[in-house]
Amino acid sequence: RARMTRRRRIYEGKAKVLFEGPEPGTLVQYFKDDATAFNNQKKGTITGKGVLNNRISEYLMVKLGEIGVPTHFVRRLNMREQLVREVEIIPLEIVVRNVVAGSLAKRFGIPEGTQLPRSIIEYYYKSDELGDPMVSEEHITAFGWANPQDLDEMMSLALRVNDFLLGLFLGVGLKLVDFKLEFGRLYENDEMRTVLADEISPDNCPLWDVKTNEKLDKDRFRRDLGNVEEAYQEVARRLGIFPEGGPRDMKGPSTMQ
Repeated sequence: RARMTRRRRIYEGKAKVLFEGPEPGTLVQYFKDDATAFNNQKKGTITGKGVLNNRISEYLMVKLGEIGVPTHFVRRLNMREQLVREVEIIPLEIVVRNVVAGSLAKRFGIPEGTQLPRSIIEYYYKSDELGDPMVSEEHITAFGWANPQDLDEMMSLALRVNDFLLGLFLGVGLKLVDFKLEFGRLYENDEMRTVLADEISPDNCPLWDVKTNEKLDKDRFRRDLGNVEEAYQEVARRLGIFPEGGPRDMKGPSTMQ
């Protein structure tokens, strides 16, 4: 694992590290076990989370690629890393909501778990310092974060991802409450494409058991519900991708601690 230490670190986020990739135009995305909530005020570790999220995100990105959603994902390299295309990240979080939960419940005083009449899309400006404020299309286009065409494309992709994931998760007894997507611009031979970037995992999509409404996602960490590792494992197990050998080989490499 010594080679890890030599690669140039491009960016470190709350849950992942990006390293220079083996060929031009690529990055290595490394999944950490670190967990944060409430805009970084609460910090902790979820043992094996990085391994599970790497697997879950790989699985979902590949499936989305198969239905024609362009993504930055190239392939998984090992337990904690995947090769991705280098994109210019659009500084927005696109949140698709199917069920009232989290900040939406607080904002409008609607009970958590209320089914929405239709999926709602919200935009947030990616900025930890500002606490990722919610923004409107007006702000986005006025400040030049994205143009109307980018927005249309992101919105239609987000709805396609939602339709697909709703069905996929329902098939394994999970309710997709809401989720966050990030997009990037990929430049290929003078052409620009908007592609899905970042990750899709229980870190950024609340999943509830269809029968019991039990939370199987990062909310368990956020709300001190316990059994966080087990919840992530359960999602992977239901998707049929629980790592061989189970969680015992899921500690991060020592060089990264």
